[in-house]
Amino acid sequence: QVQLVESGGGLVQAGGSLRLSCAASGIIISIYDMGWYRQAPGKQREMVASITRLGSTNYADSVKGRFTISRDNAKNTVYLQMDSLKPEDTAVYYCYAERSFRNYWGQGTQVTVSS
Repeated sequence: QVQLVESGGGLVQAGGSLRLSCAASGIIISIYDMGWYRQAPGKQREMVASITRLGSTNYADSVKGRFTISRDNAKNTVYLQMDSLKPEDTAVYYCYAERSFRNYWGQGTQVTVSS
């Protein structure tokens, strides 16, 4: 059974930082492309950041220069370092794993940024 478990969300003031973690079980993430999406109330889910199994990264324009995605294959975990947080970053953040048209999703972790 595949599980992606996110952690690290919470309430933070604008300008602050959070580090999200996504711990995977049931798959070996080294052969998966990984990433993070987010969904704010009343909005569609949007891609935040992704990292291929070879380590190439991609970011949404809205988070470039503020967020950093990384992976630790030995720990089977993906991270999202979020700095200079803004109120508009408030959302539920979801981790995903993708390979060969098969994808898996976590349950999400809430991030709330107060102004």
